[in-house]
Amino acid sequence: MKTTMKIKVLFVFAIALLFANNSQAQETKNFDKGFRLGIGLNGGLPTNNDFYNWSLGGDVRLQYDLTPKASLTLTTGFTNLFIDQNVKDLGFIPAKIGFKAFIWEDQFYVLGEVGGGFAVTNGYDQNTYIWSPGIGYANKNIDVSLRYEGYTDYDTNQIALRVAYGFKL
Repeated sequence: MKTTMKIKVLFVFAIALLFANNSQAQETKNFDKGFRLGIGLNGGLPTNNDFYNWSLGGDVRLQYDLTPKASLTLTTGFTNLFIDQNVKDLGFIPAKIGFKAFIWEDQFYVLGEVGGGFAVTNGYDQNTYIWSPGIGYANKNIDVSLRYEGYTDYDTNQIALRVAYGFKL
């Protein structure tokens, strides 16, 4: 992995940890740690518009709430990067772990995820490292976020919007 990638990943997690440390000890006394599950739809615009036109995907995110302001995440699903009509699209399965820190009113958050993307369609066998910082809003059942998703090996990155329905397990 390139040194600049390592620095970017460490920077995202450092920022998330900084915001998470703002939680008060009183808030955690009556807090039930637990799991949440979110099912989302993603749409994105690749940053290299010379090659990929747009993306669409779905995901499932398992979230473990450590405190009212900090959660760990595990996300997987399917993303398709659409190319023009003469080239086969690239579909891949992302597998990411992350940290979510609520920074305002326990609803607005920052999120950092890292992981891999595994190509599964149209004869592609290229895998990639993924890093993904984002911001979002979540309430009891709705989670809306905007993220930048960087890939090391797919000749693009993307800005993606995620809309999800979530619930406690």
